[in-house]
Amino acid sequence: MNPQKSFLDFLNKFIPLSQDEYDELILPCVIKRKFEKKSIITQAGQVEEFMNYIDTGLARKYYKKENEEINTQISYEGHIIHAQESFHSRTPSEYTIETIEPTELTSITYECLERIYSSSLKMQQLGRLVITVTMVLKDKWQSQLVKLTPRERFLSFVSRHPELMQRVPQKYLASYLNIKPETFSRFKHMVREYSKKVVFHHN
Repeated sequence: MNPQKSFLDFLNKFIPLSQDEYDELILPCVIKRKFEKKSIITQAGQVEEFMNYIDTGLARKYYKKENEEINTQISYEGHIIHAQESFHSRTPSEYTIETIEPTELTSITYECLERIYSSSLKMQQLGRLVITVTMVLKDKWQSQLVKLTPRERFLSFVSRHPELMQRVPQKYLASYLNIKPETFSRFKHMVREYSKKVVFHHN
């Protein structure tokens, strides 16, 4: 997949953009960045300079509580990941962003993004929509953490992102879903047994 095409496709979900508009207004601001597995993209304590779209790979966002890493976001191809509060408020980030797999990003700096917004009303609207959708997703996730039981959270996540069960280390998923590691193992085993029964009945 052509990464530039993929970022344009992502933006087109919000507002239709022509290739010419993309090439003229957005492409000059795009920085391509590559990271090895377990590389730091954003370090806690630093101001977030980039908004990142994941072309390929997988990354997590976490903060430290005593000696524990609390994962608050796990994102893969086709999604945005950055320390939002830090990026928009220009204050040091409380979060670290780290790759789980080798990862390629389409990144845009804060200054360049401001220039894109000021270039036209359409770009301002696009920016507002992207920020709104990311905030809404974050709020929905926060409410799920409060309203759903650990088992419901687990099943909801597995049904929406089955491939991540293979790609993401169990300890990161357990932390992200706010489920104790031993409980997570039990749920995982339960799903595996259920899958076997489904396959068996279909044969």
